[in-house]
Formats: sequence, structure tokens, C-alpha cells
Amino acid sequence: MVNFEFNTNGHSNSWALVLGGSSGLGFASVKKLAQHGLNICIVHRTRRSKLEEFDAACDKLRELGVKINCFNKDALQEETVEEVIRFFNDRQATLKLLLHSIAKGNLKPIYSTDKSIATLTGTDFLLTADAMAVSLYTWVKAFVAEKLFEKNSRILTFTSEGSTKPLPNYAAVSMAKASLEAIIRSMAYEYAPLHITANCIQAGVTNTESLKLIPGSDLLLDQALERNPQKRLTTPEDVANVVYLLAKPEANWINGTVIPVDGGEHLR
Repeated sequence: MVNFEFNTNGHSNSWALVLGGSSGLGFASVKKLAQHGLNICIVHRTRRSKLEEFDAACDKLRELGVKINCFNKDALQEETVEEVIRFFNDRQATLKLLLHSIAKGNLKPIYSTDKSIATLTGTDFLLTADAMAVSLYTWVKAFVAEKLFEKNSRILTFTSEGSTKPLPNYAAVSMAKASLEAIIRSMAYEYAPLHITANCIQAGVTNTESLKLIPGSDLLLDQALERNPQKRLTTPEDVANVVYLLAKPEANWINGTVIPVDGGEHLR
């Protein structure tokens, strides 16, 4: 039975918008929020081989009594932003939470003695920053301009320890995450008069498809298990629980910060 905590009796027109919500932290958050009565709009890029599974998972959530609407579109395209804005305006829907979970970056080293290994170019940095940082501002700016955010609404995004610590092949993503945190701080400050808060969740090492794309990810997993005082990895559900907590009214006064969600992994 769904707990209609956000949508009274399932009839509210309050929504969450999840950018990059087809798997991992994004979809775990979709499930958690839907279980508490929030309608969800998901912008995602899902391969055809995975689409049937994704659609079935969304149908399962609709059985809870919430609305789930999906756009299998490129979130980095202006046309996608415009289409989703029309969706909200046509339904007179309002935005309770915008969750940015886009993971699209170049995983190359800055330097290699092996001439067969491609190293990062300036364009690689720019494309990664656009996808993983600037795109958040593009979406938020569009929804603010249309006055679609509710009072006491949320902007949330996912960062990592890599924003402050160097990792092999992670330089472009590291730069993007650091930029993302800077954007969040400025949005938290400048959108405060609109009663919109903005925060980053710094998830611990989580065994997701995105992590597996990082060269040497097996070593990262082993190191995380060693560092974590609870001797286990962070799960997508751990992170989704905090997304839900930050959406609650009791979190209205949390603004402009980076919140570690890692069981204490960052302590070592």
C-alpha cells in the first residue's frame, strides 16, 4: 500500500522530475518517492535491449496509484527541455523536486606513456562538464522561468569524493562534479527567496553500471570496503532513502551543502 505522504489521497498534481532515472541511484530514488505518493517524470536514455525491463518496472510503480511519465530522450537537448516544460504546463503540474542523476562523462587519463591510450582533450572536459554539471542549471533555469517550482521545493544532485580527490581516468568527471557543487551552492543562495533549496548528495562507492564503466572500478570497490567502518558498500537504496528524507518538510532548512551518504566511508 502506497503512503500518500506527498500527494494527499493520490490526487495532488505535485511531481518529481528525475534526470537520468533509468537505473542506479536515479531509479532507486524514483521507486522510493513513488512509494510515498509523489508523481514522477523521468527523462532517461535507455537502450532498446533494456527498455522492456524499464517499462515493466514503471508499470509496477503505477500500480501504487501514482503517475509515472517517461521521456526516452536526450536530456542535454533543448528540445527535450521544452517538451517536458510543455508536459508540466499542459497538466498544470508543479515541481516538488528536481533530481539530477546524469552520468555521462569521458573516462580517460590526462597523461599516458602508452601511445595507444587516448588522453583527455579540452573538448572532453567541456562535454563532460556540460552533461554532468551545466545541464542541471539549464533545466532549473527553465522551470524557474515558467514558475513551475512549488514553495519549499528541492533541487538535488549526486556528487562523489572524486570532486576533491584525484582518481585514475577520472579528471574530467572530477572537474564536472566540482563544478556541479559550485552551481548548487550558487543556486541555493540565489534561489532562496523563491523557497527553493539546493543540495548535493555525496554517495559512497556504489556498485552501479556507471561505476563499472570506470577503469579500475574493482579496485575502487575493494578500497571502499576496506575504508568503510560498516564494511559494506553503499547501495542505491541507501541513497534513495536520503533523497526521500530531503524532500520532507523537516528538511526545509538544509540548503547549499554536500551531504555524505556513505556509512562513514569518507572518514578515512
